[in-house]
Amino acid sequence: MKSIEGILRVSMKGMGYVEIPPVAGESIKRKRDRESVEIDQAFLKTGMNGDKVQVLLHSKKFDKPQTGEVTTIIARAKMEYVGVVEVENNFNFLVPDDKRLYKDILIADDKLAGAKVGDKVLVKIIKWDDPKKEPIGEVLEVIGKPGEHDVEMRAIVLDRGFRPPFKPEVEAEALALKTNAEVDLVSEAKVRKDFRQTLTFTIDPADAKDFDDAISFKDLGSGKYEIGVHIADVSHYLQAGSKLDEEARHRATSIYLVDRTIPMLPEILSNDLCSLRPNEDKLTYSAVFVIDQNGQISDQWFGHTIIHSARRFTYEEVQKILDDKQGDYYQELKIVNELAEKLRQERFAKGAIAFEKDEVKFILDSAGKPVDVYRKVRTASHLLVEDFMLLANKEVASFVSALVKNESGHFVYRIHDLPDSDRLMELASYLAPLGYHLKLKEGRIDSGELNKFLESIKGKPEEYLIQTATVRTMAKAVYSMQNIGHYGLAFANYTHFTSPIRRYPDVMVHRLLDLYLKKETPPPTMLTDYSELCFYGSRMETEASEAERESIKYKQVEYLQGGIGKTFKATISGIAKWGIYVAEEKTEADGIVRLSEMKDDYYLIEEDGISIVGKNSGKRYRLGDKVEVKLIRADIKERQLDFIFI
Repeated sequence: MKSIEGILRVSMKGMGYVEIPPVAGESIKRKRDRESVEIDQAFLKTGMNGDKVQVLLHSKKFDKPQTGEVTTIIARAKMEYVGVVEVENNFNFLVPDDKRLYKDILIADDKLAGAKVGDKVLVKIIKWDDPKKEPIGEVLEVIGKPGEHDVEMRAIVLDRGFRPPFKPEVEAEALALKTNAEVDLVSEAKVRKDFRQTLTFTIDPADAKDFDDAISFKDLGSGKYEIGVHIADVSHYLQAGSKLDEEARHRATSIYLVDRTIPMLPEILSNDLCSLRPNEDKLTYSAVFVIDQNGQISDQWFGHTIIHSARRFTYEEVQKILDDKQGDYYQELKIVNELAEKLRQERFAKGAIAFEKDEVKFILDSAGKPVDVYRKVRTASHLLVEDFMLLANKEVASFVSALVKNESGHFVYRIHDLPDSDRLMELASYLAPLGYHLKLKEGRIDSGELNKFLESIKGKPEEYLIQTATVRTMAKAVYSMQNIGHYGLAFANYTHFTSPIRRYPDVMVHRLLDLYLKKETPPPTMLTDYSELCFYGSRMETEASEAERESIKYKQVEYLQGGIGKTFKATISGIAKWGIYVAEEKTEADGIVRLSEMKDDYYLIEEDGISIVGKNSGKRYRLGDKVEVKLIRADIKERQLDFIFI
């Protein structure tokens, strides 16, 4: 190959990378082992992170990475950036928050839209055709002053291409659906399977408003039960080609920041029409299973239904009922929980990996300032819901996969590739000095073996470190029309069917399943469109995840700002030539103890790479060590925390 096409990834240091595509007939499972082309900033030719580009390959030098240069920008991924306006030598420019943009953006005086120096703004690049010059842009929105809660949260969302307000025409379509809802419900009830007399309930977080899944229960006798997984029938309301549908396609996902949700659908749909609220008839798309007391499924059914939720539970309420062995629908919840445990046991027996981690949550005051931090612990009530959602997703994918003989291009799957062998080797090298041996076979590890290893470290001081390092080794789950299975869940077939209020790929799955249940073949144009939407949906999911992490990181630093000079408990999470990384215990915030601040001795990194030792004192700091540190600096702009050892 002399040239390739691919997606450009730009690092924080301005180095570009484009993955070398597979040769004809190469399995997608080889994807994570393929080499990437390295592109020096001088050869990016205005290419930006996420752009689809054509790359000319340089002559390959022995034992050196493949290098190349961008020759054509095929499609731009992003032209709008958030940052702070600054002025130098009478030139206005934007310093972007996204450090992957390696140039500042020049802004003419008449394109400032009222922005002042120091303002945080959203800027659109309107011209950049000369890589030797800076891009030229215009201000689309003055967001406000950096450091203000609402400004920072909105900036995080805007910088990733999401626009919170819905257009008037989108809201108008949603309102029209609401106006016609009662007549529509009566009409649909005549042609749907009726579950309104079957006990049905929802289990969600206490602050949830969009209830997109419900569970029904019926005792069939002789140790058999009917469990229904009922999902909001979003595709019924979201007609293809409508303004609502176009907007949902564009957003692709809801975003969950520390203090707010940016929904994929207008509130009329997400919190009203489609939300499976208690004591209301609702239209649903369901996966219904006949399951025995051992968790074995003997029958299943998929189709459109109408339900009536008898009770809206919070996770905490269900857990209390299970713990106290009394309360609303205790017997039913007990049986459902026992069945969920059977499903979970079977999943892990087949090699599923348990990456379970408590979430850090913030309590904010009226101004959005974090006043406390707590851990959201995963309990049996969370796992109960999760297990049945996983079952529905797996069985829907298996049903369609069997119909289409697992041929590529006919369905939307949620796939999870094998871990990259090089990364696994690095993980094994990382673990060896800690006293752990990762059993690799030809650079691979069976998911069941990996899960056994993770189980073996539970409760140990280094558990957090090892689990974090292992997660970083994993491939990222994505949407694809080519089914390679889900490594982490150990499923041969998996999809996303259960959250169409907040994920557009689930809507796509509902539409395709509908056609297959009617024994109809999806038109080729639809399949081509959905193949492109799989890639787009995966990208937007990544953007949403980054926005969520960025908002958490901001609040971690903001919360700890008031603790400068105070002592904290932490765990050593990394060793580098410039310092020691630590994770603060309560907030899990990452920070650094710089070697320049360690003035009691001259410290050297040991050969194992996981320890640093004082040359004169012999004092040693090692990965996983529990330490006490004092906070000396909290830079909220850079999201940076600096500590010193006590």
